Amino acid sequence: MKLFNIILASALALAATACDDDKNPHPAYVNGTETENPNTPDNPEPGTEVSSSRNEQYRPQVHYTPAKNWTNDPNGMVYVDGVYHLYYQYNPQGNDWGNMSWGHATSTDLIHWEEKPVAMLRNEWGDIFSGSAVIDKDNTAGFGKGAMLAFYTGSGEHQQQCLAYSTDGGLTFTQYEGNPVIANTVLGDFRDPKVIWHETTKQWVMSLALGWDHKIEFWGSKDAKNWEKLSTFTTDAARSNIGQWECPDLFPLQYKGQEKWVLIVSNNPGGPAGGSGIEYFIGDFDGKEFKAMDLAYPLWLDYGADNYAGVTWSNTGDRKIMIGWMNNWNYCGNVPCSPWRSAFTLPHELKLVEVNGSPLLAAPVVSELDAIAGSWTSAADGNVGALDAYEAKFTIKTNETSTFRLENTKGQYLEFEVNGTEKMLIAKRTSATGEVRFNNLFSVPSISAPLNCEGDEMEIHVVVDRSSVELFSTGGATCMTNIVFPIESYNIISGVSGVEYRQLSSIW
Repeated sequence: MKLFNIILASALALAATACDDDKNPHPAYVNGTETENPNTPDNPEPGTEVSSSRNEQYRPQVHYTPAKNWTNDPNGMVYVDGVYHLYYQYNPQGNDWGNMSWGHATSTDLIHWEEKPVAMLRNEWGDIFSGSAVIDKDNTAGFGKGAMLAFYTGSGEHQQQCLAYSTDGGLTFTQYEGNPVIANTVLGDFRDPKVIWHETTKQWVMSLALGWDHKIEFWGSKDAKNWEKLSTFTTDAARSNIGQWECPDLFPLQYKGQEKWVLIVSNNPGGPAGGSGIEYFIGDFDGKEFKAMDLAYPLWLDYGADNYAGVTWSNTGDRKIMIGWMNNWNYCGNVPCSPWRSAFTLPHELKLVEVNGSPLLAAPVVSELDAIAGSWTSAADGNVGALDAYEAKFTIKTNETSTFRLENTKGQYLEFEVNGTEKMLIAKRTSATGEVRFNNLFSVPSISAPLNCEGDEMEIHVVVDRSSVELFSTGGATCMTNIVFPIESYNIISGVSGVEYRQLSSIW
């Protein structure tokens, strides 16, 4: 009940401001004022070096951040010719929300990222809101075999779905002359197209979010240009409908030898810790309708405060790899980061697992993290030394009540409570963690996650960076991501024994 009250209070406070302008999903979240959207944003010249030491206070060392300026949702993620493309919501003009464009970074290993020139800028259809990208292997759209197709929401007077294509490997895009491919003059929230190829029905399928209506629409197309509505999904699970629905994703996974479909929905401000969160549904999809299994919804991918708008890369075969925006609309416009604002989570590989007889979506960090990791070493008295970033692992008793802390030498700490009676893990992000004064919604004394395990013991992993802690169980059935702003990274783990750690080298 305590957690629900926190969520409800946050939802009511933010809903009062978030509905002021249907054209902008988050008008009041940037320092309390709506940001201007000039028609001619300053686009950095291709190849221009962006000045940044990548070593500023709070700058993550193993999580991707652009060199400077505001960023939020990951977009257009696609894998092709050995390269992972990460596009993302980006303001090329400043460190606040506005002038929404698609920033761009690439990687060959999901860990080291190279920032590229801005890929798409605001155009006649409005800001370039969130979307997705696919590889048109069979030239269904007629732009060439293997063309990269990018679908996004053009957010001008209305939110409409647009198409652009790239024939130079995703560096630049040409706008389709027939835009918008799905017009809209009625709905206030109608955005974030996530497109997949559905092999059984030989069509492209697009998932679209209807915001405060708590609905996901599915649309189908044979040529990626002409679309027809297939169906609408919603739920009567009340806790799933507290906030607006955004950033959907639909994909199949194997579960106990059968194919099941997962529908991911980002929910704001109805997340499990207040503000933003990612929920999901498990069920079946026949190329037209998604039908959810009868489970105890909402199910949350991550029970921390700072994993939002996560979607998966396309064109990765059976692997479903997700990355999320590591922030929360409750306070994202105020976090003390400069000249950049916001980072992304580490990539996580999604899998369906069974826990206590029910399916859950697990999200362990990708194995590619090994590329920057040293050897596992025992930590004397839990002290890992003066490291900016590291991964640690240790075992907790799940049938007992205990606490453990991540600390630094300045007396700052993030405390966790293991509640063995209720099988919960509780993070306490208080003023003891570091800087919290920038926003009164940042300090959350009780961020709770179910232990999602069987047996009386559970191995915990934490990836600690300068301004974040990603906690997950072995196998990833329990995940909790929280940003923090201590003077120095937490380098002591107290309250547990047998701590092992490995240093993570900076990706910069």
